[in-house]
Amino acid sequence: MAADASDPARPPLPGSPRAAGTRRGGRRHAGRPTMKDVAAQAGVGLKTVSRVVNGEAGVSQDTEQRVQEAITSLGFRRNDSARVLRKGTTASIGLVLEDLADPFYSPLSRAVEEVARAHGALLINGSSAEDPEREQELALALCARRVDGLVIIPASDDHRYLAPEIAAGVATVFVDRPPGRIAADLVLSDNFEGAREGVAHLIAHGHRRIGYIGDRPGIHTAEERLRGYRAAMAEAGLPVAEAWVAPGGTDADRVRADAVRMLAGGRGGEPVTALFSGNNRVTVTLVRVLAAPERRERPVALVGFDDFELADLLSPPVTVVAQDPADLGRSAAELLFRRLDGADDEPRTVSRPTTLIARGSGEIPPSG
Repeated sequence: MAADASDPARPPLPGSPRAAGTRRGGRRHAGRPTMKDVAAQAGVGLKTVSRVVNGEAGVSQDTEQRVQEAITSLGFRRNDSARVLRKGTTASIGLVLEDLADPFYSPLSRAVEEVARAHGALLINGSSAEDPEREQELALALCARRVDGLVIIPASDDHRYLAPEIAAGVATVFVDRPPGRIAADLVLSDNFEGAREGVAHLIAHGHRRIGYIGDRPGIHTAEERLRGYRAAMAEAGLPVAEAWVAPGGTDADRVRADAVRMLAGGRGGEPVTALFSGNNRVTVTLVRVLAAPERRERPVALVGFDDFELADLLSPPVTVVAQDPADLGRSAAELLFRRLDGADDEPRTVSRPTTLIARGSGEIPPSG
């Protein structure tokens, strides 16, 4: 019985797909081009190729050009796995963010990447989704891939799981919030002073009843901003009715309900004439609340912590206390590479200033 053309026992015909696949498979199994292949094609020694690939001195311009032409012709790529085995470093760092979709983290991530690139390192990032367990899983996965360092925007309040990695030499810098239960480098905005300045700005424009709506208690940034609010009120000799204070998260329904209550004077508090928002997500919800038709006769002043897209184009434009996320990312990455370059002093805390941007909403005087 004649064998079918697809019979695996029958040798493939020349030019058939099977024959072509065999050749391609043979090339795959033959492996990628090596430095020996480059050296042979360029007519130089293996050490010369290594110097060119690793950017070392001691190679003439003509020889370097010949090696580079061989690299391009063969499609050679340096084997970083072998480099790790030889040197113990990967020339890569990890970045653990809270939420990749949050616009705040885009310039921060870009700044970390630019510093990493200037140091010849690759950046690998991921999102914890504000979940402490996911943060730990992601951070340890990056360590398992032998990143040289980590930049972390923490979701957890306990980072003892990183202690063995830090002891093993993984440089680690925290951004925006401090690490929990370990000592490590930290870069953060001056949240207290920024909030104090924002609330003082409302007081300077005549407001005495100012509401605060912010993120969940227990979050370092939220607590510092609430502390700044209370400090500004105390410095002006103004009482704070507890009905004017509403930490609790960024859920839009929650924020809307607390804002409406404060504006109506609920829970025994007099109606507020101004609002201070603890972060940009809260601010966006408050803009919608204050834009309602029933609010037009008695406009309410608003200052938000964190800038956000199109804030300057709204009516009125929104006054904000702005952080500089790119500056935070750049400062953290530079601190990280300082550690990777051998700095072994005590962990540092770097505080970056905020900027009050007066645009209109924070300058509205009290109604009546």
